Formats: sequence, C-alpha cells, structure tokens
Amino acid sequence: MSLVLPTRARSSAALVLAGVLWGTGGLAGSLLGRRAGLHPLAVADYRLLVGGGIATLVVLLTGGTFPRTPAAARRILAVGGLFALFQASYFAAVALSSVSVATMTTIGAAPVFVTLASVRKLRRWTAVSVAGTLAGLVLLQWSPGEAFSSGGLGCALLAAAGFATLTLVTAKPVEGLEPLSTTAFGCLTGGLLLVPVASWSGMAIPLHADVLAIVCYLGAVPTALAYAAYLRGLADAHPVLGSLSAVLEPLTAAVLSAALLGERLGVTAWCGAAVLVAALAVGYWRPEPR
Repeated sequence: MSLVLPTRARSSAALVLAGVLWGTGGLAGSLLGRRAGLHPLAVADYRLLVGGGIATLVVLLTGGTFPRTPAAARRILAVGGLFALFQASYFAAVALSSVSVATMTTIGAAPVFVTLASVRKLRRWTAVSVAGTLAGLVLLQWSPGEAFSSGGLGCALLAAAGFATLTLVTAKPVEGLEPLSTTAFGCLTGGLLLVPVASWSGMAIPLHADVLAIVCYLGAVPTALAYAAYLRGLADAHPVLGSLSAVLEPLTAAVLSAALLGERLGVTAWCGAAVLVAALAVGYWRPEPR
C-alpha cells in the first residue's frame, strides 16, 4: 500500500503546518520580549537572524549551496526586503494601534490583496472563503473600544501588502533555489536589513538558558520551519490559498493562549474561530485552479 500523498494534499498540509507554527511564534515572541526586555522590533530581528542562521546551517549540512545565478540572487534580495518590510510595518502598526487591530487588519487584508492581484475572474467559492475569513477575524480579535489610528491602519495595510507580495513572488519558483534555501538566505537578508532599526531600540539580551532557548525556538520552529513549509506549499497551491492559510496564525495563538495562559475566549471569539475554520475548509475544498 502506497503512503505517498497527492500533490494537492502535500501542499495543503504544508500550508496548514506553516499557519499553525506561526501561531506559536506569537507566544514565543511575547515571552522573549518580557524575559529579555526587548522591543518588538528587536524580537522580530532576532527571529529573522536566528531563523535564517539555523536554516542556512541546515542547507549547508545537507549539501546545499549559496545562490549562484542572477535570478536566484534577485529572488533572495526580494524575499529579504519583503521579510523586513512585513515585520517592521506590522510592529509599527502594533505600536500605533493594538495587537488585535494590527493582526486583524494585516492578516485579513492579505488574502484580499492576493485575490485582487492574482485572480482575473473571482469564483463564487473564493469570494465566500475570503469573506468568511474577514468576518471570522473580526469576531475572533475585535473588541469594542479597541485603540485605532489612521497611522496604525496604514502600517497594517503596508504589512499586508508586503506579505501578499511575498506570497505572489515566491509562488513562482526559481531554478536551483529550493524553499529551504529561499527561507534561509531570505531571513538572513531581512534580518540584516532590520538591524539598524532594531539596534535603535536595543538588542542586548541576558545570556540565560531560558532566554536562549526561547530565541532558538523562535528562530527554528515558527520561522525557519514554518516559512520553509509555507514556500513549499506555495509551489503547488494557488497564492490565494496560501494567504488564507495565514489566518491559522491568530487562530492558533488564541487557542494556545486560552489553553496555556488561562486567557478566556468569549462566545464571540469562539464564533469567530468557527467561522475561520469553515472559511478555510471552503478554501481547501474548492481552491482556485493553480
């Protein structure tokens, strides 16, 4: 009996894995910020630098090489720049508004941007999935009286545009550049681009075992592994489905916060979670043709 999964199933599983692992990154990043006293931008920079370093080590140990063609080099520079743009814009949105508003706007707007850019004729099921995603995010994360500013909204939309562009750009593979290599060198490039901004907020961390363990986890699992899985899934899935899978990040974070930190989710939030799962199911059941 063959255990080989069809291409569609493998790409879908990779996208689901990426979304779930990203959800653990929020908790790890928050914990690192509290334990080490770091600004969110510094946390994001450590995430990219350490994740890129770990992925690069894996690439080299498995016989991989550095990008050698002009096309591969251009792809790495583009991915690194988009990583830096996405991280910096998102955390600027958090600072100017709130975590809920920034996350809801960024993750909710990204599938809309991708759909508008990549779909010539909007199919009914795609519209249902995108609309359900937006509604589910609002129910899951919105709170009455939540802080709002035009600057925060603008930064969140810029972050969404960065993530959407990353999704569209990496959906087209470059010869000789595997998903893990793209993740490794792209994260390193993005981290280096963020160093000047992150250094302004301070990047010194205490060399304690728990802090170093969190840094390693944040770089290895929700960054190196998650983005490698995401880029692998995009190789065979439509970009709209890829961007929709990102909503598993706030959903996973909300469930983990309730389970591990004792945070209570209200009825509205649980309804939002159910709507998100249903919207994702529609997206995987009736995806846009590749």
